[in-house]
Amino acid sequence: MLYVPGCNTYYLNRARTLAADAVILDLGDPILIDAKIQSRINIVEAVKKGGYGKREVIIRVNDLDSEWGHGDIKAVANIGADAILFPNIESKEDVLAAQQALDDAGGSHMPIMVMIESPIAVLNAKEIAAASDRIKCMVIATSDLITQLHARYTPERTAILTSLSLVVLAARAYKRCVVDGIASDLKNMHAFEYACRIGRDLGFDGKSIIHPAQIAYSNDAYTPKASEVANAREVIKALKEAQASGKGTVIVNDRFVENHHIAAAERIIQLSEMIEELEEEFI
Repeated sequence: MLYVPGCNTYYLNRARTLAADAVILDLGDPILIDAKIQSRINIVEAVKKGGYGKREVIIRVNDLDSEWGHGDIKAVANIGADAILFPNIESKEDVLAAQQALDDAGGSHMPIMVMIESPIAVLNAKEIAAASDRIKCMVIATSDLITQLHARYTPERTAILTSLSLVVLAARAYKRCVVDGIASDLKNMHAFEYACRIGRDLGFDGKSIIHPAQIAYSNDAYTPKASEVANAREVIKALKEAQASGKGTVIVNDRFVENHHIAAAERIIQLSEMIEELEEEFI
């Protein structure tokens, strides 16, 4: 999920050509105060113009209690975006307030995404995830979280592993997608790739990124390998054959397989097929 600043029309246009699964057209904190209104105009024009193909188009608005939040929502509620991303969500009440503001602007049909940015938001991740079935995705803001924890960045992500896991647990408990936070070091791609793989192994669905150079590494980490897809198909086939013969388990490639592995295998195959479909557009 690539953040694209609304203040820069070149970036808004270039995002139509990049191999990202989703673009987050950004009106939020990174945008200078003097550029807030023009960014809103730019994003409205860009979404109405279209051309983003099969990429999900998400718009991050400003905080509801800022002078731009409600104006942002009114401007983008009905322009054809796939979801609205609300920042600084810390409670069930915040979710419901954001949803109500979107409904009041005529966006009752719109899915919402929520950003988990603070210690209290992590601790309240369960109630946030449970607050509304309109929540399509939870996006963790790891950079903000590290700052508020007074922690330090390490390649192993030690300081935030507990927080990451708590948000994944909450998201999975209520069947929400969950996306890992950004990495701000744009030169150390080795560390970025490692961070992607840590997030993937923890259970995240993807990575939010801030520069096109990060796309290839994120895509590689989260794309099932051919061997994984082949193994998934083998697991499904072998277990179905075992069950047909009256057995509830089977050994596949030296691994013990039982019924719950079917869902995991089907997910890998579905991901692979969805990615292949997207990549056809990027070629």
